[in-house]
Order: sequence, then C-alpha cells, then structure tokens
Amino acid sequence: MALLVYVDDVLLASDNILEIERLNTFLDAKFTIKDLGPLKYFLGLEVARSKTGISLCQRKYILDILEDTGLTRSKPAAFPMESTLKLSANDTNFYEDPSGYRRLIGRLLYLTLTRPDLAYFVLVLCQFLAKPVVSHHQAAIRVLRYLKATPGQGLFFPFSSDFQLKDFSIVIGQAVSILERVSLVLQFFLATY
Repeated sequence: MALLVYVDDVLLASDNILEIERLNTFLDAKFTIKDLGPLKYFLGLEVARSKTGISLCQRKYILDILEDTGLTRSKPAAFPMESTLKLSANDTNFYEDPSGYRRLIGRLLYLTLTRPDLAYFVLVLCQFLAKPVVSHHQAAIRVLRYLKATPGQGLFFPFSSDFQLKDFSIVIGQAVSILERVSLVLQFFLATY
C-alpha cells in the first residue's frame, strides 16, 4: 500500500481494495474525509484508466504553462532543441527576468515526471539557472513550442506487462559527517521479472 499526503489531499494506492477500504474507514473515524473515488487528477498529473492499462500525462499543466507564457498561439516545434545549438555560460546578453527563467525551468523539470523525452533538454537548461541569458530563454521557449505540438503525450503502463517498480525512494536533506553537508540522494531501482 502507498499513502501520499499533500496538504489536505490524501492519495491511497494498493492492489488490495479491502486494505484501501479499511484505511479509509480508519481515517474517516479520526478525521472527516471525503472519498473522491478513482484517481483522475492529482498535482498536475492526469490519470486515465482503460481495460489495457493506466495512462499518465500532464496535458492541462502543459496548457497552463503555454497560457502563462503567452505561447498558446505559437507555432509548434517538431523537436525540443536544435542538435547544433551551443549554449554558453559566458554570454553577456543577460535575460531581463532571471527569476522568471528559473520558475519556467522548474515547471519544465516537473514535467519530466511524465515526459522523460524532455529530461536531457531540461537538464541542459538547468545549468544556466544562476545567470540565464537571452539564448537560454529562447531555448526554453523552443521546448515549450515542442510541448505545444505534443501536450497529451505521457506514460502508459499496460496491465499485461511484466515490468514492476521494485523500489523507489527519495531522501532529501540527509546530514552527512561533521560538516553537516546537505545532500540529495535519489535511488531508483527498476526490475523486470
């Protein structure tokens, strides 16, 4: 069983419906809760179930980003970044809104949950968070134009697959040694049987 809590939203997941019902009853006895039924939307993630599997995408989240950046009427791009593009940290043509660039890259980073095809390009853009320049912002806009062409793309997990998530854990803010350094540890183990 998995239990995910975000502010006042609780998400329960299990392959045993009786466990979910028992935990729902327990939580309802301690707190007043409302069961919203099968998951459809949670923190920008859209979940669709079919007879063949579960689909995850962030279509609405992408459309919201396009709306916020004024790109809803922009021309879609066939790919996220030109293969010959060379971005540099030494450029002096600084972007006028560095916090806006950081916010945009953070939103793109969140999209990589369901869009692993963006991971490389977003990580390239992450290198320039300290001092973004106009060319970095233009590259981020190109990624958004690619998203405009593919907003409903996401992940599909078929029920008939042998793929199993063996272990997933995130540890943030782990104190290490006397120096009390903060580290981010991400462990992601996938296994097929």
